[in-house]
Amino acid sequence: MAHLIRTDDFSKEEIEEILADAKHFSDGHFELLLKDKIIITLFFENSTRTKSSFEIAAKRLGAEIVHLDVAKSSTKKGETLVDTAMNLDAMGPNAIIVRHQNSGVPQILADHTKASILNAGDGAHAHPSQALLDLYTLREHFGDLAGKKIAIVGDIKNSRVANSNIELLSRFGMEVILVAPPHFLPKTKLRTTHFLAEIIDEVDAIMSLRTQTERHSSQSYASLKDYASDFCITEELIGERDIILLHPGPVHRNIDITDALLDDKRCKVLEQVTNGVNIRMAILKKLIA
Repeated sequence: MAHLIRTDDFSKEEIEEILADAKHFSDGHFELLLKDKIIITLFFENSTRTKSSFEIAAKRLGAEIVHLDVAKSSTKKGETLVDTAMNLDAMGPNAIIVRHQNSGVPQILADHTKASILNAGDGAHAHPSQALLDLYTLREHFGDLAGKKIAIVGDIKNSRVANSNIELLSRFGMEVILVAPPHFLPKTKLRTTHFLAEIIDEVDAIMSLRTQTERHSSQSYASLKDYASDFCITEELIGERDIILLHPGPVHRNIDITDALLDDKRCKVLEQVTNGVNIRMAILKKLIA
């Protein structure tokens, strides 16, 4: 059974096929390729955007969605994760879409189920469908990405979005530059800087990350305002440059990106959301159609 746990579960050829399918779905039509399929969503961590996006993608393909309310589920009564996985699998779903605050949970489920497991985000590890929709958004804008440069800005160390994008965008020829305060930078061979101004004249795109307040045991920046004064993407920083802006959402306004830039045509945040549904349709088609 095929799973999507990390971006490198798919070859470059398979990803090209997913991008082409997403383009095919981009006119908003319904295509009932999954009309006899059942998909379970299992979200142990809050999600509005990703969960809705997967549900709409599944419905546009004609699948039946069963949403498991984890807050009320037996995992709260002491059932282990593996028990939950095996019990759900015994009901015969075709796919389980899972998000969990701990890294590695989707892989554990994949080891104990016959259903396809789709990782909708696990801890600070991976968020493959987000990286695929980001790749699609960048490809739609630039065409070939070879030689293009993107700055990923913010709490990179705690970001599953950054991890998945670093792997995927590098594979498609982009140079990824990491911009963050020292305590937010992972150990890496990539180019890094603590100053946006250092790289602003050479990048083609900026991906701002959400300030991960919930993943810090202590508040690493005295206040979000201090963080914003160094790392918020502002109109003064961007000026008239031909740079596009991405963000996985939800955006902390005026902390991650200013109000004015969110309204700027160079900002692709809502386009990413639209593309997310089409990419997730393409992923579901690949895994279970």
